[in-house]
Amino acid sequence: CALLILASSLASAFDPSPLQDICVAIDEPKNAANRLGFSVKIANVEQIPGLNTLGISAVRIDYAPYGQNPPHTHPRATDILAVLEGTLYVGFVTSNELNNTLIAKVLKKGDVFVFPIGLIHFQFNIGKTNAVAIAALSSQNPGVITIANSVFGANPPINPDFLAKAFQLDVDVVKDLEAKF
Repeated sequence: CALLILASSLASAFDPSPLQDICVAIDEPKNAANRLGFSVKIANVEQIPGLNTLGISAVRIDYAPYGQNPPHTHPRATDILAVLEGTLYVGFVTSNELNNTLIAKVLKKGDVFVFPIGLIHFQFNIGKTNAVAIAALSSQNPGVITIANSVFGANPPINPDFLAKAFQLDVDVVKDLEAKF
């Protein structure tokens, strides 16, 4: 009996910890079959609360052939884009003080491009095949303002007479644009 007590006091058992150094998520492409031919999968503080206070977020962008991420801006973040597959034409426009200069480049697999905080930028898949990019942003919640949606899709709508003068367009053209958004 003493031998049994001694043997049982030396034995211990436990389940292995479920923690690990890394967990690679399966990053499935999203369907880019829409009017612009692109989709964005967001990983910011809303989806991953652990990003709170870390000042980072990321997105995966899938582009159909000739698809585009239209002109937009991130009001709270600089954006660095890395092309994983395909060929993209990307660029941004400098501020009024720098004469609204277009800075653009064609990127291929492995190329990287930086979009400064707050500047209007875009990406366009110029290839005949799908393209994929990953972007890292310097904010846990960078925000996004798509220019055409904001201007022509405002709710309530911005007065078409005002927009016609601002964009030097016919009022009917502005009304047609507003109807699309």
